[in-house]
Amino acid sequence: MKNFLIPTTLKEDTISAVKSAINQAKDSESEIILMIVSEAPDTFSSSSFLREIRTGLTASQTEVLETCRYIIDHTPNLKIKVHNQYGVSAPIFKRIIEVFTAKLVILTPSYKQETKKIHQYVVQLAGNQKCPILHLSTETNKEVFNKALYIENANVNMHVKDVQQFLSDHFSFEIVSQTPNFDDDYENAQPYLSEAIAKHNIDMVVETRKGEKIKFKKVKKQNVNEMLGLPVLSLYEELA
Repeated sequence: MKNFLIPTTLKEDTISAVKSAINQAKDSESEIILMIVSEAPDTFSSSSFLREIRTGLTASQTEVLETCRYIIDHTPNLKIKVHNQYGVSAPIFKRIIEVFTAKLVILTPSYKQETKKIHQYVVQLAGNQKCPILHLSTETNKEVFNKALYIENANVNMHVKDVQQFLSDHFSFEIVSQTPNFDDDYENAQPYLSEAIAKHNIDMVVETRKGEKIKFKKVKKQNVNEMLGLPVLSLYEELA
């Protein structure tokens, strides 16, 4: 069973995340978990706590949720579950992945743009887990990915063949081109990247990551997902 964890505030691109999970499920029995994270109410009263957590969904959120359920209801071998999480920490997030046996976390553009600290915290917590992460792009009509550009980190002792073997075992992507990490020199690398993407019909990027200390920065560094406008599969280095 291949399960998928999608942190969400039920914006419209959640539907694209669900469709991407369906394509990665490859017709196997799978469960998609929509995780809605909220701050735990700051109260000692159980009745007050229950009142505060019973905040209903907006009309647009309800519509997105019903659309996701409709899609899953009409897709064989798939189930969908909504998990409401009140408060989160590194051990809790790790436990959520373990309990749901999630094999892939899918992050949407809208979720990463959320301004509430708890949502920013979830994104950073996901990056420190060993579970692969699929960062979707803003191209909402693209849910099937086939050809990948692999960004190779010079300080990682990992061959592209090892990464491709991991992809072949767990996903449907094929690496058709690779490039050294260009974080500090994107302006000069951009023409070559655009040429490679066009030449090989690349529709996604594969990168590796390490765990990082969690920080809340006022000015966020532009990531590969935003630079290239393509979905990015991020693999924890110990996995690949």
